Amino acid sequence: MFKLIVGLGNPGTKHEKDRHNAGFWLVDELARQFQGQWHEESKFHGELAKIKFGTDDIYLLKPATFMNRSGQAVGALCQFHKIDSKSILVVHDELDLKAGVARLKYSGGLGGHNGLKDISAHIGTNDYWRLRLGISHPRDSEESKKNLDVADYVLKKPKIEEQIDIDRAISVFIKQMPKIMTGDMTSATMELHSNT
Repeated sequence: MFKLIVGLGNPGTKHEKDRHNAGFWLVDELARQFQGQWHEESKFHGELAKIKFGTDDIYLLKPATFMNRSGQAVGALCQFHKIDSKSILVVHDELDLKAGVARLKYSGGLGGHNGLKDISAHIGTNDYWRLRLGISHPRDSEESKKNLDVADYVLKKPKIEEQIDIDRAISVFIKQMPKIMTGDMTSATMELHSNT
């Protein structure tokens, strides 16, 4: 089903614990569980790993271009390996979902997400899969009392309980991979949505 799973985030140790890096956290966990080894790939503008799921190879990608230019990495990799947009899953943080909620969808709007906008521009379509990992919105948390704007909020570390919830959502998604890779997206989506 998927030939490429892209985690969105910002590179460098300064950002690795930021809420905005939730996409990186998921692909890191996939690499850990399925023995993928990360390598810097300058021609793909990021870090690349390959995992095996049954007989299928899946590329994992962490763009090193910062969030708003993620399409440069995705476009280069898809062009080189002839990966169709329908075989791409992009994993990203989502302000409009509570921490611990994960939603899988195909195509549709970009919700103002600059990383998605850049990917769509580079591959020429919105027709790819997205996994939205909820990080909550600052207006719904104690952060609202500090008048923290969205840009500052996403570049901060989540509270411990939020991190636990996000990690659990990642785990629930990974448990659906057998169904996803056989194309049973309806059942996988229902399981994911009812358990996160």
